[in-house]
Amino acid sequence: MSLHVVMGFGPAGAATARLLAGQGHSVRVVTRSGRSPEPGIEHVAADSARLTELSRGAVAIHSCAAPPLHRWVSDWPPLASSACAAAEASGAVLVMLGNLYGYGPVEGPITEKLPLAATGPKGRVRAALWEQARRLHEQGRIRAVEVRASDFFGPGVTVGGHLAGRVVPRVLRGKPVSTLGDPDAPHSWSYLPDVARALVEVAGEERAWGRPWHVPTAPALSGREMVDRLAARAGTGPVAVRRLSPVVLGAASLFSPLLRELKETRYQFDRPFVIDSSAYEAGFAVRATPVDEQVGATVEWWRERAGAKG
Repeated sequence: MSLHVVMGFGPAGAATARLLAGQGHSVRVVTRSGRSPEPGIEHVAADSARLTELSRGAVAIHSCAAPPLHRWVSDWPPLASSACAAAEASGAVLVMLGNLYGYGPVEGPITEKLPLAATGPKGRVRAALWEQARRLHEQGRIRAVEVRASDFFGPGVTVGGHLAGRVVPRVLRGKPVSTLGDPDAPHSWSYLPDVARALVEVAGEERAWGRPWHVPTAPALSGREMVDRLAARAGTGPVAVRRLSPVVLGAASLFSPLLRELKETRYQFDRPFVIDSSAYEAGFAVRATPVDEQVGATVEWWRERAGAKG
């Protein structure tokens, strides 16, 4: 089978690498720290300067690495440039994992036809990364595609997920949870296994290249609705959902770099934030996993994680 290079081994990189390995492909994961090998996956510790060398013979480079939020502006452009250079030198398709920050605040469902009009620094850098790859694609120097996801949800999503480490363990204990923004505003949650499946699918679909696509994502549900479903599946009964007050959020931000950085994208939780993935669904095979299956798998994953730690 083919060689795929995966940059990064966070939730999305790990899910993508394991999916590819499960399909029989050779997978080379490139991270700064490296890891022990696992079936079908070679882990290499290297910085981005070696990416061209490590991508020789690859059919695709899956760009799933992400700097910490507070270093996006400084660290992401050189990382993306290295990915583009490796794609150009190797001929591999560059499959970029993107998000919705580049659009900025919008009214109504978010489609790929909307302009990348973000005004905040993190949104602007996300937009610039895709524009760089798109230009190189149009010049014939690389082949590139971007897959954009909303907030990650599901097995493997822990730190940083808005329905992950700060929420699911509390739900399993029947404890109240706090959310950013309006807990009753409709919000799209991209299920991590669906993100990986989309990244893998577009790598082999030439007609997908040269443009962005939204990950097939289930109909939007509010944070409160998702917590209710998690609690029902966990058997912990109704769980109180409270909005984190601006005063408390401001105070917590003094000690939490993550919360400080999330100020730029608070709009995503203060009003409806709904992704439209119909363009992808009209052209390709991957479909969003039904929400009940997402919730069930997530609850079981967290229970197994808690059992392993206990």
